[in-house]
Amino acid sequence: MSVSRLLLAALLLAPLASFAAAAEAPAKRPNILILLADDLGYWDLGFQGSTDIPTPHLDALARSGVRCTSGYVSSAMCSPSRAGLLTGRSQSRFGHEINWEPVPGTEHCGLPLAEKTLADQLKAAGYRTGMVGKWHLGESPQFHPNRRGFEEFFGFIGGGHLYFCDQLEAEPPKNRTSDYRTYLERNGQREKTAGYLTTVLGREAAGFIRRHKDEPWFLYAAFNAPHTPLQATPELLARVGGIADETRRTYAAMVCGLDDAVGEILRQLRDDGLEERTLVFFLSDNGGPLDRNGSRNDPLRGEKGTFWEGGVRVPFVARWKGVLPAGKTYDRPVSSLDLLPTALALARAESIASQPLDGVNILPYLTGERAGDPHETLFWRMKARSIWAARQGDDKLVMQKTRAPGLYDLRADLAERADLAAENGARRDALQKAYDAWAATLPEPLWGVTPDAAGKPPRKRPAR
Repeated sequence: MSVSRLLLAALLLAPLASFAAAAEAPAKRPNILILLADDLGYWDLGFQGSTDIPTPHLDALARSGVRCTSGYVSSAMCSPSRAGLLTGRSQSRFGHEINWEPVPGTEHCGLPLAEKTLADQLKAAGYRTGMVGKWHLGESPQFHPNRRGFEEFFGFIGGGHLYFCDQLEAEPPKNRTSDYRTYLERNGQREKTAGYLTTVLGREAAGFIRRHKDEPWFLYAAFNAPHTPLQATPELLARVGGIADETRRTYAAMVCGLDDAVGEILRQLRDDGLEERTLVFFLSDNGGPLDRNGSRNDPLRGEKGTFWEGGVRVPFVARWKGVLPAGKTYDRPVSSLDLLPTALALARAESIASQPLDGVNILPYLTGERAGDPHETLFWRMKARSIWAARQGDDKLVMQKTRAPGLYDLRADLAERADLAAENGARRDALQKAYDAWAATLPEPLWGVTPDAAGKPPRKRPAR
């Protein structure tokens, strides 16, 4: 049995240890690497079925790990999805349900300070913590990544960015949110950077791994590709020149750039001999927005901003060489909320958050050592848009604004076309009851809620 498998067996059999115990043997604990894409279509990778976008590095990652075909994120929108991923808690539990507009009056908006991030958690357990890329969890100083557990940060604070970095010097931003013309920064200090942003972020992520190869680390590589603006180099565009539609061709080229950057990061792991010491997750923050960036979510219904499968089911891969089986497909529902508790289990650390987690350690399920579904029910809510959803087993109940909730059997109807609510009242009512009980525990959203009866928007409340 490999050293990695012996370690996993010990982790599964023993209760979580304290911080002190974890600190005694830091080199034996695996590294945690999260690779996050932005607005990636469900279909738009080779291992997901795409035939027009070459993604050899991501395909190789999927072949060498477990592909979770029912992998979900906790929201269908950028900022709340990230809030859920980094806390292991549904963002609805702390009012972070929707993006905010980066305009005067929203300076208070961000990931509430009472929430502990995965970086907070692993830093307390003795890990080195780093992030590259898109933050989008608050632009005021108190929300900065360096104040949320990340010792090292390179990237940008807002929700988007130009891809050709030299454009910033040619036309510097008038403010932090002017048409994605935000400065790139390193640990709070502006840094002039040249090159194509996706390539730059891949290089920065590889550099973090190289610097910390002899100690346990957590790296959150949050790419903004293939989020708009649609910008790609001539070399990337040449790889997908057979795509006639200009929007999709540029989007496809950006996905190729993302694949290249992931390839550089994975190559650094291999060069440093860290593949059997690193658990790698790859996923997108939400489904593709279709017309806005030319993505495809086939065979799913819906897109970013909806709770149909196309909004919240995403490409989802977990790889830990020597521990997780290579080439396995796992079809039971897992969530981005599971990344934090899985990482804590591997770090042999108890959560330092005062609130309970919604995710679970999914490693025993992916290895086959535990049967059944990791979650009894998964829930989603975005009150500002009057939408919610719940999945239990293969049943999914979806509420879209003024429509009555629809019930869908995802095993038989992945595209959510046949509404079974009228003919399966008992199943519909059971899911409705489960959702109502969950929703009753939630606070009001901190921003973006619908106007009150007088037609006036409620006052925005400071993030706690």
